[in-house]
Parts: sequence; structure tokens; C-alpha cells
Amino acid sequence: MAVIRDVMPAFELFQPSSIDAALALLDRHGASAWVLAGGLDSFDWLKDRIKRPSAVVDLSGIAELKGVRQAGDGLEIGAMTTLTEVVRNPIVQQRYSILMTAAEAAASPQIRNQGTIGGNVSQDTRCWYYRAGWSCYRAGGNICYADTPTAINREHAILNADRCVAVNPSDTSPALIALEAEMVIRSSSSERVVPAEEYFVGPGVDITRMTVLRTGELLTAVRLPAAWAGAHFYFEKVADRNVWDFPLVNVAAATVMSGDTIARMRIAVNGVAATPLRLPAVENAVRGKKRDEATATAAGELAIVGTVPLQHNGYKVPMLRNLVRRAVRGTENSWTS
Repeated sequence: MAVIRDVMPAFELFQPSSIDAALALLDRHGASAWVLAGGLDSFDWLKDRIKRPSAVVDLSGIAELKGVRQAGDGLEIGAMTTLTEVVRNPIVQQRYSILMTAAEAAASPQIRNQGTIGGNVSQDTRCWYYRAGWSCYRAGGNICYADTPTAINREHAILNADRCVAVNPSDTSPALIALEAEMVIRSSSSERVVPAEEYFVGPGVDITRMTVLRTGELLTAVRLPAAWAGAHFYFEKVADRNVWDFPLVNVAAATVMSGDTIARMRIAVNGVAATPLRLPAVENAVRGKKRDEATATAAGELAIVGTVPLQHNGYKVPMLRNLVRRAVRGTENSWTS
């Protein structure tokens, strides 16, 4: 097990003032570069001396990466926009309130002032074995310490485990998936746009990373289409602490009604797998149905099909079922400790 220290390893700090300058630095330093957004995830890694980059590229001075702006009939949010700015933006509040609720639930006010939306969706898993420097699969070893008979795995995956049972810790991610958001990714030679639900990478694809970002790439913006603006929204988070904590399970849903029936819905959950999960089987099952208790109950049961709890996280199965049930039923947005 790693020895935890509070003294960071030595590195070169670069503070570019443009996206192009940042990308040039990433090209120059390659895999030895570390991208610093709000720093809340990064400083944990650096203080514990688990990650030892030779160069840190601080994005805080790049104005292009900040702010909420109109983009066609939708909205574009710079990756370095703080969670506080997302919460307070009047257009987000009016048209995409599910993202406001998720961003507000992500952290305490002090942390929201520093944390960014790009950092929230791109942060690494919080599995304590991995974060403490144990040589697990994700760290290049040949075992998952969280999936052993004596493991402490209360916060780990109940779905889609593939060697690693760590979960994604983001609160804004399921909201972005429910909104059918797009992630804008730039390198020095190209730009690509990836649907939010495809931005995240599970261990079956690449166990060494959480997102599709490659060496030399930056997430520059998040785009919200008009398709779900003003829909009926639901977000709920269950966490251990009221003030601030990562989700045990969370759910986000966007619903368009036709009279008293569900015309269409997008629903996603997090805290239950290595990636945020969209639930297309639930979406298909509720389409055209009345938004009532029977539909919601059936949706909840469908959501837990295929769950495989570990020794200490079986409570997540009924929690997932109940959160999906409430999201389909459509009570008030909330987050719960």
C-alpha cells in the first residue's frame, strides 16, 4: 500500500492563455503531461504522490474555455466554466434545470466555486484501493482488490463490471446524457464531437482511463441541444453526507409528455457502474404509457435486470430501482443524503 504524503512531486507548471498554446504543450510533453482544470481531483493525486507528471498544464487562464453561450438554438458551456456559474446561469435554470440541479448537488458551495463542468465529467474513479496506489487492474496490476472476499466494496459497481468494479463519481454526467449533450474535443490537428453517453470508457474497452480523451486532446466545451430544453426534468442523488459527497446512486431523466402519456424520455444513472449508464430499455418501455405508479414500478424493476451486487453493496439494487421508479413517476427534483 502506498504511503500517503502531502508534498507534491516536482513538475514544470505551464499556464497557457489559449487553447492552441495548451494543445502545443500537450503535444510537446505527450503522456508525461497532466491537464489541470479546477484541480480538485488533480491535487489529491499529486499530494498523495500517486501520479508523477513531469509537466502540468493549467487551463485556468484560457478565457475561450469559460462561459455559457448560445449555440444555434441550444447552449454551449465551456469546459472550464465553474459549477457555480452553471448553477447560476439563467438560461440553464430556465431551459435545462436538470443540469443546474445536478451541478448544485455535486459539491459544497466552496468546491463549486473552483470545480469545473469539464473536470466533473472527466474526473477519475474514487475507488480507495486505486487511489491509494495499490497495483490493481486499473493501475496496471493483475487483481481487483475491491472484488475479493475481504474487500471493502460498499460504494462499488453492481452493473457491467469487467475486472475493475470501481464506479464513475460524476453528478453532472447523467444529467448531460439525459439532455443528449455533446462533448467537443480538440487536438492540435482536429476537432471531434462525441455524444455524452459515448464520452465515457468502461474497463472492457480500456481499463486505464475513464473517458475517450486521448493523449494530446482537450475537452473544450459541452453542447446542449434544444431538443430537450424545457422538458419535465428529474434528478435525484443519494449520498452519505448532506453537505457534500460523491453519489452512492444518482438518476437523471428528461421527459416530454403528450397529454397524460410519455411521448419520449431519456434516463441515465451513475454510481452503479464504471460509466454513467443510459437506460434505453426503460425509455422504450415507458414510451406511450401513462405516467403513473404502474408504469414507474415496472420501469424500476426493469432497471435492475442484470445487477450483480458485491458483498457489501447489495443495498444499491433497491436504491437503483426506487430512484428510477421516482424519476419515471416524476416527483420533484431532489438530492438526498
